[in-house]
This record gives sequence, structure tokens and C-alpha cells, in this order.
Amino acid sequence: MERLSLTLVLCAATVLAALTPLGIAAAATPAADEWSIGPVIRGRNYSVGMPRTLAPEPDGSSFHFPYPSRSAGHVHAVTVPVHSLAGAKRITLTYRIDAAPGVRFYGQENGGPGWLSLFIQQRGDNWSAKGRYATYRWYSPDERIETLKRGVHTVSVELDEEWNAVVAWKRSANPAAFEAALANAGNIGLVFGSTSGLGHGVYATGPAKFTILDFRVD
Repeated sequence: MERLSLTLVLCAATVLAALTPLGIAAAATPAADEWSIGPVIRGRNYSVGMPRTLAPEPDGSSFHFPYPSRSAGHVHAVTVPVHSLAGAKRITLTYRIDAAPGVRFYGQENGGPGWLSLFIQQRGDNWSAKGRYATYRWYSPDERIETLKRGVHTVSVELDEEWNAVVAWKRSANPAAFEAALANAGNIGLVFGSTSGLGHGVYATGPAKFTILDFRVD
């Protein structure tokens, strides 16, 4: 009986470890090479002029924004894979932007101020944003979208706040779809964009480095 009980405990622990989302009961922020810069859709990386992953730093993981114009490139999404967000309460990101005081950040599509949003993507997303896929990607609530600027910043968003789906939906308008995205999450992270689209890409007007100091799911 003791052997059977021990086997059941070990099996349960293995299943729990497989389902535990990134950051819950985990002390460390993902390593630089666990992050992906993209998205890559049908072989095309939409983050033009960017490496495929982040660079390790003594205090985190970093990338350099393309500059000084859209033609130099743009960064769209920085993500890390997860198993699920079922049972999670919040996502918190602390980051630093190193740049000269005059450097600005702009959306590559419309030239508006560059923004940062947290990001959740359900497994199996085909990037069409049509039909059921209209609720496979979720972005920060409106008041939690960050305007990019130099310095150290923290954004922490509860998972019961008013997240935005890729096509029009708010969490409160379709809570079942949001819960499905959490339970079946495949990637989370952060995206860069502007008023034309929260993940549609940003560039800088001068040298600027973005460093993830801490990223966790509680």
C-alpha cells in the first residue's frame, strides 16, 4: 500500500509540474534563450531586423530596438512558451529602457507613440483572428497599456481585469473564451505597437536597449 501511495504521489507531482504555468512556484525569470522575438507566421518573422531571441545580461535579458526609422526594422512580440495559465492570478513585468533623453518610440505602421502590452496566446492559434481564432490572443486592458519611455517600469495585470481580445471582444463580453485561452495558453509575454495594433511593431529614433528585469506569473 505504501508503494502504491508513493507512486500516486509521484505521478500527481509529475502532472502538476507539467501543468504549472510559468512563474507559479518558480523563482527565476525565463533565461534569455527561452524568449522568442517574432512572431514567425508561415516562415516570415514580422520583427524585421531583429535576432530570434534575447541576449543575456547580468540583470536580465535584452534586445536593442531597430533605429532610427521604420526602414531599419521593428520589433513586434517577445514571448515565452507556457503549458497553461489555469489558476493563475496575475502577470507582472519589470523592465528597463536605456536610451538618451531625446530618443522616441513610434509604431511602424502609423507613426503614433510606441506602446507595450502584455500578451496571452492560446495554443493552436492560426493568426487569422477569424471565427474561433478571434479570441485566441489577448492584450492588456486599455488602462494598462504602457507608453514606451526610458527608465525602469513595472506593469502588473490581474487576470480578472478587462483584457482585450484580438478582435473587439473585452473579457467581460466573452469570459468563457478568455478562460479557455488561459486554460490552453501556449505563449505569453509582451508585444509592441501603437493605435493601429498593439502587436504591430515599434522602432526607435536612436539607440535604445530594452531589458526584462523580471517576468512572473503568480
